[in-house]
Amino acid sequence: MRVAMYYSNHDVRLEEFKRPEINSDEALMRIEASGICGSDVMEWYRKDKVPLVLGHEVAGTLEEIGRNVKGFKVGDRVVATHHVPCGDCEYCRNDHETVCETLRQTHFDPGGFSEFVRIPEINLKLGTLKIPKNVSFEEATFVEPLGCVVRGQRSVNMKSGKRVLVLGSGIAGLLHIKLARYWKAKTIVATDIDPFRLKMAKKFGATAVVHASENVPGYLRAYHKGRLADCVILCSGAQSAIEQGLRCVERGGTILIFTAASQDSCLPVPTNEIFWRSEVTVLSSYAASPRDLKDALALISKKKIRVKDMITHELPLGEIQKGFDLVVNPKDSIKVIIHPQKTMT
Repeated sequence: MRVAMYYSNHDVRLEEFKRPEINSDEALMRIEASGICGSDVMEWYRKDKVPLVLGHEVAGTLEEIGRNVKGFKVGDRVVATHHVPCGDCEYCRNDHETVCETLRQTHFDPGGFSEFVRIPEINLKLGTLKIPKNVSFEEATFVEPLGCVVRGQRSVNMKSGKRVLVLGSGIAGLLHIKLARYWKAKTIVATDIDPFRLKMAKKFGATAVVHASENVPGYLRAYHKGRLADCVILCSGAQSAIEQGLRCVERGGTILIFTAASQDSCLPVPTNEIFWRSEVTVLSSYAASPRDLKDALALISKKKIRVKDMITHELPLGEIQKGFDLVVNPKDSIKVIIHPQKTMT
């Protein structure tokens, strides 16, 4: 079968790979759509692991089923996640499934940028969901990234009436905007350095947008009649965005560190100003639990969160290098979807 083998952001090669074989408790998935995630282009995170097949935002059909598998059949349309928790350890029992050791060790074979993947038993049982008829494969690739956003906003107790600031309007920031709008946030201010992304932030529900180079705290005070943001969501890993976020949170507010920062980034914290007298909470959020994934799929299926309008590019597997180029240098791209079963355009 064909796979896209990742060596670097600018060296993703189409190669032949042995089609995975499954055991009696596993399944083989035919990949119909696979989204390129921002984490896929974090070279510093991958450099010691290359070459490898990336891709974890996947949707497709079950091609083969092990004889012991219950609840699934050949031909089922499914979305599967590569990382799943054990559900039984102390982390899982305390609603911290995404730091479970099992979650950090589970994965697909070989990866979502391929024609087929083997879904291990634990992934099949705890991380595979049937796709409703009204959800396309392309829309289903958003279950994992939206699930991560659902988890993040659940951790900060997102609800109506909150003043929200989203720093960074890439795909993660835009999904946060859509979900905060669903929760009826009072205001949603979005920042970025790219005019196209600011335009998309406004289109997808931001009540106001501001260029990240401006005086964002001053803008917030003017916009909110003296107040900063109740909830600051960091969807940019830039050091300047991290520092900006610390200056933008209101007393008693929350900062959510959602996106990975650069490799050597540090959090500059004026301890007395931010914590001692202001009672600011700083939280981080990573990945999604099975509950978050189910909630995300329901939001997409019920059209509470529309994701189809976020897809700007769809490419066959043979053009995946173009897809990576689009994610590394976004310009007019938001979400890039790869179709492993399609031939070159």
